[in-house]
Amino acid sequence: MRILFITQWFQPEELFKGLPLAKELTRLGHEVEVLTGFPNYPGGKIYKGYKVRFLQRETIEGISVIRVPLYPSHDKSGLRRFMNYASFAFSAAIIGPWVAKKADVAYVYHPPATIGFPAMIFKMLRRVPFVYDIEDLWPDTLTATGLFSNKMGLWLVEKWCRLIYSTASRIIVLSPGFKKALVERGVRSEKINVIYNWVDDTMVKPVPKNPALAAKLGLSGKFNVVFAGNIGKAQALESVIAAADILRKESSSIQFVFVGTGIEIENLKTKTHDMGLENVLFIPQQPMSEMGAILVLADVLLVHLKDDPLFRITVPSKIQAYLAVGRPILVAVQGDAADLVVNAEAGLPCIPENAESIAEGVRKFLKMSQQELDTMGENGRRFYQQKLSLAVGTKQLLNALESAIQGPRGV
Repeated sequence: MRILFITQWFQPEELFKGLPLAKELTRLGHEVEVLTGFPNYPGGKIYKGYKVRFLQRETIEGISVIRVPLYPSHDKSGLRRFMNYASFAFSAAIIGPWVAKKADVAYVYHPPATIGFPAMIFKMLRRVPFVYDIEDLWPDTLTATGLFSNKMGLWLVEKWCRLIYSTASRIIVLSPGFKKALVERGVRSEKINVIYNWVDDTMVKPVPKNPALAAKLGLSGKFNVVFAGNIGKAQALESVIAAADILRKESSSIQFVFVGTGIEIENLKTKTHDMGLENVLFIPQQPMSEMGAILVLADVLLVHLKDDPLFRITVPSKIQAYLAVGRPILVAVQGDAADLVVNAEAGLPCIPENAESIAEGVRKFLKMSQQELDTMGENGRRFYQQKLSLAVGTKQLLNALESAIQGPRGV
């Protein structure tokens, strides 16, 4: 197949469904061309070595990449964030059809929902059917994260999403809950494929523990509960800070570790300082290639999201990363995410935004033997390899792409 990959973000931005997926599709004999923007996520600043221009072509590890202009931004301003999304969608829709090769099918990565615009233009002008991969459910995500709250605007976003759903040949979702939500919104069940996310298996994988690295990062001699990833409003990590406050009075060995950055990082640091917490450690964002070595140093890996109906039907991608490295997981997300971890026998659930419940989860892990902790981690790693890996997910994705080419079944 000749596959056009439409995504606002692509490597060197760390998109797990970016370059690794494109390379795997190419390895399996398919031709892939990527239509994307100039790298600026998550800081909102154009990466060194790049400059926004009308058009740029490059080849990354054998993958042909077309870059079109956008307005770089990723801060708290809803207007600037919208300009970032809309500018890429407009560029990709206006420039893309004239510079991209003829494709058999397009694979379209959402978010943002504006990505549906160039997808529909390609379908209209070039007759390219598209498979729409939904990683965030809009407009639900906008309200859950506090990014946008205007009722008329949210209504328009919902209508826009319904138009995309009706135009897409196939839809991919990351959880059974997402599928149920779309069916309730009028999308035919047979049009939707549930394909769990994966991670870049070459970068996030179990490696031997490095005592020197543990000492360098401040992890030696502690029972480390590690949260890694974006630190934003959706993560609602104030409750984790509160749990750290509870546990510091009970054990000097427990340490909460935050690895990453985001719009809430400074607020968390201020809160930690004001409370005088010495059992909380912040580590700056690290390259994805180094995350495996850091994650395996954790005694427990923490997933936490705001207690919102949307997050009960989502599976944050860090769960796959945590499973892949083979460490036990404390999952403070109700619904599909907790079910996945529990079914894998890879960790324990607790109540999100409930400091006492989070603290109790950590207590349970602290009481376990090293063998029990390692067994949980091994269970998760095995589950990931058998059901969630790149190879497994790519095979399922190819089935969806082939179905889109074959005709309007399910449309």
